[in-house]
Amino acid sequence: MALMQYEIKQQEKFKFIEEGTGEPLVLLHGLFGALSNFQELIEYFRHHYKVIVPMLPLFDLDLLHTSVGGLQKYLYKFMEARNYKQVHLLGNSLGGHVALLYVLKHPERVQSLILTGSSGLFENGMGDSYPKRGDYEYIKKKTQITFYDPRTATKELVDEVYEIVNNRLKAIKIIALAKSAIRNNLGEELNQIKQPTLLIWGNNDTITPPFVAREFNKLIPNSELHFIDKCGHAPMMEVPGEFNQILHKFLTKLKEPAAVLK
Repeated sequence: MALMQYEIKQQEKFKFIEEGTGEPLVLLHGLFGALSNFQELIEYFRHHYKVIVPMLPLFDLDLLHTSVGGLQKYLYKFMEARNYKQVHLLGNSLGGHVALLYVLKHPERVQSLILTGSSGLFENGMGDSYPKRGDYEYIKKKTQITFYDPRTATKELVDEVYEIVNNRLKAIKIIALAKSAIRNNLGEELNQIKQPTLLIWGNNDTITPPFVAREFNKLIPNSELHFIDKCGHAPMMEVPGEFNQILHKFLTKLKEPAAVLK
């Protein structure tokens, strides 16, 4: 599927995509790859919701604020500037971690939470083996293990990761973010999340393996967990059809009035 061209809007320092109308569905990307990750998700849900993708400033914050907490503050300011309330908040990987921090700090603004391959409890870092900066084949392999099917790692995506890793400042910031994610473990706080929470996980995720999903499911009171077979760390990219179905069903169920008990 060719990449749809969505208009990147700008307000003050914030860059974002906003497509469709209705309740806000906010999508937070992870460390690598922004738009192409959510391509089919935006395309599907913009007919039912107002789909919003803020471009997280992974490389634009000063080093001191290049952390999960720094990204959460940025997200808060963005939501304030745009006046989004009662949002459905979806995050993948590091984006999931930012979503968790946001919901813990501003629960009144979030209607539901959707996590996929989220950090916040445990992750196998990419940071361990960065020295091989100039080795394209190596970066390609590293990018491919994000997915069950290595072909999902398009040349465009590998090029993007390669460019980041070879830019010294960007590489330092990625490592800072990865380390901050590992330090910032939310295990103790997850029981405070009251929002209905949907966990969609790849059965073959090697970065946040299935046991992480089970742990999230156990710790977040009002959560449901769906595994997708033959799928790695980015289900919305690798199996968008199935991902969208599970998500749509969850969101539709939230709209239904609670069953009246006789």
